[in-house]
Amino acid sequence: MTDRRIVRRAFSWRIVSRVERPEAVVLALVLAGVAAAGWYASAFWMAVAIGVQLVLGGLGAVWVIGPATARLGFARYATLAAAGVALTVFGRLTVGSIGLAMLPISAVLLWAVVWLELQANRVGRSGLGLELALIGIVFASAAGIASLVGADGWPAGMALTLAVAAVPAMRSAERRSRFGAEAMGQALLHLLAIAQVAAAAALLTIPPIVGAALLALTFHAWGGAAESLDEGASARSVAVEFGALAVLGLVVALLLSGG
Repeated sequence: MTDRRIVRRAFSWRIVSRVERPEAVVLALVLAGVAAAGWYASAFWMAVAIGVQLVLGGLGAVWVIGPATARLGFARYATLAAAGVALTVFGRLTVGSIGLAMLPISAVLLWAVVWLELQANRVGRSGLGLELALIGIVFASAAGIASLVGADGWPAGMALTLAVAAVPAMRSAERRSRFGAEAMGQALLHLLAIAQVAAAAALLTIPPIVGAALLALTFHAWGGAAESLDEGASARSVAVEFGALAVLGLVVALLLSGG
């Protein structure tokens, strides 16, 4: 019996030792647990959970990712915290249907965010995976916050959504090798586009989930257009391609709202 336990412990240790940055796994589990506590808590304690997410996510990212480098920017240290906040507010939408099954999903998603940032730190650039994570943060935060504030509280909800989306917007600018004041300027323009769509969705009384999908689509379209322009594409082709995508998203949202 003792020999079996020794073998199991040795096997478990080999698995853990093969995992890159085991502390990232621990951090993801802790943040997922904090998010789960926020799903069942009152509004006050959910706000406390969000505060804990911000502190642990920020400090934990610095601990796991390592020292800052100017060539990669600094928003990557806030990505994990933003993901934790997004999962905290979004989880309240899903916990009624799937219960705590959302907990391991949240842990995996949070670990994926850390892993993607570690990969970007190693190779010096970020890929499609991180872009999808940023889009997911915008969608989850918008949907969760809209469900919390209700239709009448859309101005406050829009402000809170923009506060969370500021991190993905800044990180998206840094993905395009824009840093400092230039990155802040592009992030502000990115947020302005999201704010316009958010206000339109609220005034048209589009359902929160559909409106959140529209905001995520806007985030992707604006970032894609900026990246295409940086790569030398003509302004006309970018306007046609991403403008058509935005119009299609709006038409689909209106049809779903009317249905």
